[in-house]
Amino acid sequence: MGVAIRRAGEDDREAVTRLLDEAFQKDPVSSWIFPDAEHRRRTHPLLMGAFVDGVLAEGYVDVTEDGSACALWLPMPAEPAGEDDEDGPAQLREDVDPENERVELIGRLTAGIHPEGQAHEYLWMIAVSPGRQGEGLGSALVQHVLDRCDGEGVATYLEASSERSRRLYERLGFEFTGSALELPSGPLMWPMWREPLREPLREPLRKPLRGEAGS
Repeated sequence: MGVAIRRAGEDDREAVTRLLDEAFQKDPVSSWIFPDAEHRRRTHPLLMGAFVDGVLAEGYVDVTEDGSACALWLPMPAEPAGEDDEDGPAQLREDVDPENERVELIGRLTAGIHPEGQAHEYLWMIAVSPGRQGEGLGSALVQHVLDRCDGEGVATYLEASSERSRRLYERLGFEFTGSALELPSGPLMWPMWREPLREPLREPLRKPLRGEAGS
């Protein structure tokens, strides 16, 4: 039986924010941004909410019909970002956690490695409720967009936040770009690119994706 997927709207903002917060509270990158667990518990939802607002404004959010998983996507043009986009990380820090430079730094570092010169779909984040992981919901959400991108001849991009997720994305046709992003005194992130496929993957997926960042 397939997974029912729909496009989220403004009415889904709070539910999607809660899902992201729940799925990413212990993520390596979130833990690096907010090293203190109690501060992370209080402030992490604000960051997730800001991400949801930005993606709802500039991209789209897909959710499973039961709300147990979501994927945030941004369509990216071939041209480099303008000055307004370059100010985004500083504004995010001001809105979320003004004393925390890592909120701004993560945005600038990921923007610095983001590929240019070819329009693509950017998988910003994907999350699955901890109680529903292992059911293939994340894989279904990603494949839902990959099928469309393959049909339209559009590339896709993401940043994996663990070796495990990197291997899973490779099974979906993504390839490591060859240069990992090392967060200062923190974890690695693996930028991954996927050219649109002309033929379906020969080997069926055997392992579902779990909650994952864009990383």
